[in-house]
Formats: sequence, C-alpha cells, structure tokens
Amino acid sequence: MAMCASISICIHRSSKQPTAASMAAAPPRPRVMVLPFPAQGHIMPLMQLSHRLVDHGFEVDFVNTDFNHARVVTALAAGGEAGAAVRAGIHLLSLPDGMDPDGDRADIIRLGRGLQAAMLGRLEELIRAEKTRWVVADVSMSWVLGLAATVGVRVALFSTFSAAVFALRMQIPKIIEDGIIDESGTVKRNERIQLSPKTAAIDPAELPWTSSYFVKSPESRRIMIQGLLKNNPAFSLADAIVCNTFQDIESEALSLLPMAALAVGPLEAPASTSAGQLWPEDPTCLAWLDAQDPSSVIYVAFGSFTVFDATRLQELADGLALTGRPFLWVLRPNFASGVDEGWLDRFRSRVDGKGLVVGWAPQQRVLSHRSVACFISHCGWNSTMEGARHGVPFLCWPYFADQFFNRNYICDVWGTGLRICANEQGIVTKEEIGDKVELLLGDDGIKERALSLKSMVCASIADGGSSHQDLLKFVNLLREQ
Repeated sequence: MAMCASISICIHRSSKQPTAASMAAAPPRPRVMVLPFPAQGHIMPLMQLSHRLVDHGFEVDFVNTDFNHARVVTALAAGGEAGAAVRAGIHLLSLPDGMDPDGDRADIIRLGRGLQAAMLGRLEELIRAEKTRWVVADVSMSWVLGLAATVGVRVALFSTFSAAVFALRMQIPKIIEDGIIDESGTVKRNERIQLSPKTAAIDPAELPWTSSYFVKSPESRRIMIQGLLKNNPAFSLADAIVCNTFQDIESEALSLLPMAALAVGPLEAPASTSAGQLWPEDPTCLAWLDAQDPSSVIYVAFGSFTVFDATRLQELADGLALTGRPFLWVLRPNFASGVDEGWLDRFRSRVDGKGLVVGWAPQQRVLSHRSVACFISHCGWNSTMEGARHGVPFLCWPYFADQFFNRNYICDVWGTGLRICANEQGIVTKEEIGDKVELLLGDDGIKERALSLKSMVCASIADGGSSHQDLLKFVNLLREQ
C-alpha cells in the first residue's frame, strides 16, 4: 500500500495573502512528526500537545493509521462547520496498521504487535522525504527509537498514562525479583505495591499488565510482560520523556523515570477543533447543560474501550434514574453487547426531560460546565486529568489497564472521589449507584479537595507554572536541529 500524502484540510484563518518579499524573508517553521498509538485515549493527548507546538511556531505531521485517519475525517465531516477544520500547522498523515479492514482493533495486544512491521519502513521513508529531525512518539510506540540509528532522527517519548504507572513499568523486573509476580505476569504474592509515599498503592492483580480485564489469557499476559522486559531498556535511547501530568501531584513518580521527565499537563485542545476524536461529538448536550441548575448534573462517560453486557447496562440505567437527578450519559455505539435495538429508545422515553443520552460528547467543555456536579468515570488518565483540571468529584468505575491505579490516586491519595463497588456476582447494582451519588454529593470535603486540586492545576499551566515551564523547555529542545 502506498504511503498517504498530507491531507490538505487545514484552514488558515488569516485573510492576508503573503507577498513574495515576506515569503522570502520568513524562515521555515520547524517540523515535528507526532506518532500516537492507534487508540482514542492516545490520539487525543498527542493532538492536544500538537496544538501547543503549533502555538510555538512548529509544523506538525500527525501520523494516524489509515483506519483511524478515516474515522477522524468522518468525525470531522459529521461535525459540520464546527468540526470541519484541522488547525493550520497540523497535517494529517496516515499509514497502514497491518490488520485486515475488518480486523478487531479492540484487541490492543494483537494490534500493537503488528504495528512495527507495518509502519516502520514507511515511517523511515516519510522521515527522509520530509527531512524530519524530531519524532514525538507515544511510549507504546517506542520501537520508533530504532530510527535514531537508521535515519538519525531524535525521539521524544510521550506518556499517555501517569508518571507513576510509567515508573511501575520500569519496576517490573524488581517486582518479579521480589516474587510478587513471575515472568509470565502470574501473581505469586498478594502484596500491595507502592513506589513512594505520594503515589497510589495497587494490588498486583490490578497492575495494568496483569489485570484480567485487560489481558484475557495467560499467554497474552506472558507476551505482554516479556515485551515490557525487552523494551524497557530502550527508553534510555530517547532524547526526552514528556508526561501529561504536573509536578504538584507526581513529583516523586517523575523522579523515578529513566531520565528527567518534562511534565506538561494537564493538556487541553482548543474547543474549535475535534481532530483528535474518532467519534463525532454531539454539541447539543451543551445547550441541554445550559438549561440545568448549577452543580446538579451527573456526567457519565466510560471512554473508548469499556464494554458492558446487558445486565450491567440495565443496572447503570436504572441507577441513574433512581438518583432522581439530571444526568448526561455518553453511550458509544459499541458500548454494550447483547442489547436489543429498541432498548435505547425505550430508555430515552423513560427519562425524557430528566436525562440526556449522546453518542460522544465534547468532554472537556462538559466538565467545565457550571451545571456538572460529578463524574461517573472509568478513570482513564485523560479523564482523570480533565476532571482534576475542572474541579469535578469522581465516582470511580475502572474497567482495565491503568484505570485501577488512577482510581486509587483519586480515592486514596487526592481524596476527590469514591469507589463504585460491585457485588459478589461482579455486578454494580442500581442501589449502589444511587447510594454513592448521594454520598459523594453530600460530602463537602470531597468537593473542597477537588477545587483545591483544580487550583493546583491552574497554577501549574499558567505562565511561570511548572507545566508551562516544562513545555517551554520541550519547545526549546525541539528547536535543536
């Protein structure tokens, strides 16, 4: 398959046409390639970082897979005028991912194992053609580090998860040596793991690489652990490590990374673009939120991978109705399995006037809205950072990967949320949901701590704040050609 060329859908907002003299005088803008792992939670923060780089004078070649590129373009087109443009300075490129058109891209392990073979040669061609000097690559695409030797490109690794989870990854050899898990990821000793007093502790069965929610078979778990052991040493070849976090909450974890890391978060994209989204956003929910009372709405969203069966879906729906409070629920088209086609229409009729169900929402704009009271969340790191940025209390309902660790940060370290707990059958009941909503919204201490965390975020990203300073350091590093 031939490599895709840049997609010319960037809209320059200036009406002035450059003169020949000004074009001759203007130095070329430095160009950076950005390479996310092909999943929503990885694409979005790297697109947000790309916006920051454009702010500082860079051109960005943003490389999705062909499959996800098509989804992004479709989502932009579905957004109409509000979502039809990619910001000037960001160029959408795409490469094959090595899977058949109908392959299961929700199988992250299988998808990830084929990316290097499918993409590496074509990336090398693209880097040579564009004379690219820097690649900002997702940590989960760290095989790109091999290009430093072949084409001389410099690589900055970007972590889409917390600094603490990154540090935990680096500690896997010691966790094995201590006998907590074996080299196949099987838990041998049920001893909670905590890297430092200010990081969350986690049970070994909930490590991102051992959790049964994420790794469905012993063989998959073994492959994953062996991959970590093989790839971790390569991180020392990176020219920089960049994290979507901030110093006030993760200074100790950041100090445990393979090199001095730059904390530039929490990142946020301009409201005028949705080029990092794989589903079309439904902006009508914002007008609905405008009509609700302040701090009254339960916002419910479980990210891009969580899947509920019919029983869990019904309990969640009944629980939201049981609260008697207005709610905004993001229900992806592929969120539920085993549910008949008329279920959603019946539920919408049942809660008409009290709740709103949408397919995908502009989450950062929702969380910043005055009417939102709390966030029922899967606790993905992007959602965790967005909730922290806007001072929203959490009800935590993790599904897989690093989400259990993020829940422990929220509930045990920051004190900005509560756990939602399943019964002995593994079901979260409607009564549990109703009770926890009332408990959370009646706890002034949680709200105060959430607002305090928001203040820390605002200070970190403001001019002169720690994240702002680290962003400037990163920009200056990228300017080194």
